[in-house]
Amino acid sequence: MIELQQVTRRYGERLAVDGVSFRVEPGEILALVGASGSGKTTTLKMINRLVAATAGRVLIDGEDAAALELHQLRRRIGYVFQGVGLFPHMSVGENVAVPLRLAGWDNERARARVAELLSLVELDPELSPRRPVDLSGGQQQRVGVARALAVSPRLMLLDEPFGALDPLTRDRLQLTLLALRRRLNLTAVLVTHDMAEALLIADRVGVMHAGRLVQIGTPAELVRSPANDHVAQLVATPRRQAQRIDELLGGTA
Repeated sequence: MIELQQVTRRYGERLAVDGVSFRVEPGEILALVGASGSGKTTTLKMINRLVAATAGRVLIDGEDAAALELHQLRRRIGYVFQGVGLFPHMSVGENVAVPLRLAGWDNERARARVAELLSLVELDPELSPRRPVDLSGGQQQRVGVARALAVSPRLMLLDEPFGALDPLTRDRLQLTLLALRRRLNLTAVLVTHDMAEALLIADRVGVMHAGRLVQIGTPAELVRSPANDHVAQLVATPRRQAQRIDELLGGTA
């Protein structure tokens, strides 16, 4: 479980995140959606203290995240970076094993876990000796997910994990994420600028604007009852796209 209580972040005079509160239940995916500069990524980073909160509290399974040792906190939370974030000088297997090494796993145990993780994200373990540059963008992103899952966290933070991928690869990885969520009972916070992606993946969607959480609810609630014009504009695009597809299908029937 993840809970934010009036979490705020200031950079000098600029208020990047303004009193954001929400709760993510076990096994739930919450998507944070908003334009660049809305505060969604800063909010995500405050959960595992990549960014320190100026005010407010973050609770992880009821414990104050600020009271936990940093290494303990981050072992409990997998993080998938925007742009993958793999180490180019390391092999695929070495990248996946980084959290295992930090946790003190021996070589044999780590190798077995790496093979298991690569299979879990639908990659051939034979890719382990290769460098990230030898993989496609989608394969690299799967390696990033495998690394985030290395020490079996039940909580995941995903920062625009599919943003730079082509539509087909993006769709396959979205399905992989949903399959992993069901298999591992993951609790996750996903940051995306794509409202359609949020509506299709998440159990609930939080819309951020100018550092504030302006609405949070199920995809159906946002589509049917947007809280203001900003939310209405965000949900209008996927609705128009769906209507156009319906019209095209109707025109060819």
